[in-house]
Amino acid sequence: MTQAAPAPALDLSTCDQEPIRTPGSIQPHGFMLTLAPDLAVLQASANLAAWSGMAAEGAIGRPLADVIGAAAAQRLAPELAADRGPHPYYLGTVATANGRHFDVLAHRWDGVTIAEFEAVDRAEPADFRNLYPLIGDFLLKVNEAGSIESLAQLACQHVRSVTGFGRVLVYRFDADGHGHVMAEARDEGYHSYLGQHFPASDIPVQARELYKLSRIRLIQDATYTPAALVPALNPVTGKPNDLSFAALRSVSPVHLQYMRNMNTLASMSVSLVVKGRLWGLISCHNEDAAPVAFEKRTACEQLGQILALCIESREDAAELQFRLEVRRTMVSMLAGLTQGSDFIENLANVFPDLLRFARAAGAAIVVDDRVLTYGDTPEQDDIVALVDWLTLHDHGDVFHTDKLSALYPAGERLVRNASGLLAMPISRIHKHYLLWFRPEWVHTIEWAGNPHAKEPAPGAPTQLSPRTSFAAWRETIHGTSLPWHGGEIELALEFRTALLGIALERAEQMAELAEELGRANKELEAFSYSVSHDLRAPLRHIVGFADLLLESAGGEDAQQRQRFLRNIKEAARLAGKLVDDLLSFSQMGRASLRPTTVDMNDLVAACLDKLALETRGRNIDWDIGPLPTIWADPAFLHLAVFNLLSNAVKFTGQRDPAAIRVHAEDHPHETVFHVADNGAGFNMEYVHKLFGVFQRLHRMEDFAGTGIGLANVRRIVERHNGRVWAQSVQGEGATFSFALPKQNQH
Repeated sequence: MTQAAPAPALDLSTCDQEPIRTPGSIQPHGFMLTLAPDLAVLQASANLAAWSGMAAEGAIGRPLADVIGAAAAQRLAPELAADRGPHPYYLGTVATANGRHFDVLAHRWDGVTIAEFEAVDRAEPADFRNLYPLIGDFLLKVNEAGSIESLAQLACQHVRSVTGFGRVLVYRFDADGHGHVMAEARDEGYHSYLGQHFPASDIPVQARELYKLSRIRLIQDATYTPAALVPALNPVTGKPNDLSFAALRSVSPVHLQYMRNMNTLASMSVSLVVKGRLWGLISCHNEDAAPVAFEKRTACEQLGQILALCIESREDAAELQFRLEVRRTMVSMLAGLTQGSDFIENLANVFPDLLRFARAAGAAIVVDDRVLTYGDTPEQDDIVALVDWLTLHDHGDVFHTDKLSALYPAGERLVRNASGLLAMPISRIHKHYLLWFRPEWVHTIEWAGNPHAKEPAPGAPTQLSPRTSFAAWRETIHGTSLPWHGGEIELALEFRTALLGIALERAEQMAELAEELGRANKELEAFSYSVSHDLRAPLRHIVGFADLLLESAGGEDAQQRQRFLRNIKEAARLAGKLVDDLLSFSQMGRASLRPTTVDMNDLVAACLDKLALETRGRNIDWDIGPLPTIWADPAFLHLAVFNLLSNAVKFTGQRDPAAIRVHAEDHPHETVFHVADNGAGFNMEYVHKLFGVFQRLHRMEDFAGTGIGLANVRRIVERHNGRVWAQSVQGEGATFSFALPKQNQH
């Protein structure tokens, strides 16, 4: 094993700002040329002379053929002319003029063609036959792997068999950026990191972004001396070259020291990118320097892409199953919330489902000063104080944390049963909250080295460097709960929307009920007044004429007594008619509709037959147009139409001839019927009173009636979800209209 020499002190304070994409140098196991479109050399790596015999400075501006030989240049020229994008592609294996062999990679980036020459011991092109058995065998075994961990283990074994590295592991990044080693394949002499965690600081943010762009990176020997580009600046851009996609790109000195501290001289990383995010890495370590040929790297990169697709598929399936379970619980809850009239009591009745919905140990409903709890929850006073804090610090539609004590000052005493909190306001105006609590989850994390250990300060006897200890270090985590799943948060938002919908529906129902009650009260007041007024008049007549009849009992005027009796009879008949009409109006609101197909031509004809006695001796010109067939309750609709026709007959009593017209109009969503006459009409200023109970626009002495007919018409039409209105010019007649919606028809 090569023992790394002590490295010079490194300043880690600016590690996150290090220009890792523009290092200005390459790893020396090959050389690099940047080329103009005519294949003239723009830049060369400083180690060019060691590989080709020509100094880098002497190559600048010369044709490619002068640097690598005419045969090699002629072989590469057609491939170099093609622009295949930023990712390096394999051009083949060439022999330079001095007889050395190189695998050639090229890509267009940063305004130039970057050509990389990796030294190889063979004259033949790269043999990609390694790719097919590796990928084929992996695909055959994918379906046998029951979990992502077993897939990762399978990938470790296959990559190690291709590269020959001493240790290959797969680790996944968590939400905080820490890496967790979930699978490992290693030689017996290598230390195991399986199950351990690596702190997020081991891979700075900018390095993670580069891992997403360039999916594979090889470091053959961590003790290498970088070879600088000559000249240092890209002639096209005037800036240091962006080598993000270059296979030979030099890496950070900090990372090289990290490798040496880990007793690793060769490493290779394959990115696992799932849905555009860096999910994890396949990380390969070797204690000695080790080259990995391009075709083997390609095989490993392909396997990494397949593993990432398998991970995405498995995670999507698990996510879908999880969301289906949560949604099933939510649907069950929502069904329970519509059962009773008390919304809060309904919520309390589904408490068990509420716990299952959020995988919580306790839940609480807070409605102003009222607190309902279920399961393992904090004390009511603590819940009220927590809600006060939530109200003061507006957290939006849903607030969630798996470490409440880190955010809420009084959270320390709630750690046992409320380390985790999911809370959502049910009202924006009132202090109404739904809360879920998760208890403390005490667990141990095993780190590869103490992530909290402080490095010695500059100037101290021990040199400042990347982590030097990778010994297992255990940390017990207190004060946190199991994390909230993204699906739980999203479905909680959906649940909140559904709750607000139910609450809004209840509010609308209450508003409608209040409006209906208001109308009923007003109607009842008018009804009571009219009943007392209209019923009192015939009763007074009965009493008055009865008294007169008694007073004249001894007289001989038989004709006068007959007149008194006729008046008593007429008053009694009117009183009875009032009672009958009131009963009919009352029934209109209670009886169930029994709709069926109704031919309006037949219905109007039946009404006219019924009116025959009233119209006997009258000169009435009836104009009945063609009428449609509709869907309605025939008995109720017959009463409505009869009332309208009877009304027309009554108010045309002083016309000779009387003209009464019945016709219909067909509209897209409704059918409209009109009953027009040339009678007395009415003042449109009082049209709003027309369809009220006992509302008359004419004196009873002029036009007899109880004032209930049109109220019945309105009630019948509205029971059919229709509408009714009237138009008139006083003294010239009136038109009464009603419309019935077509959606009630078959």
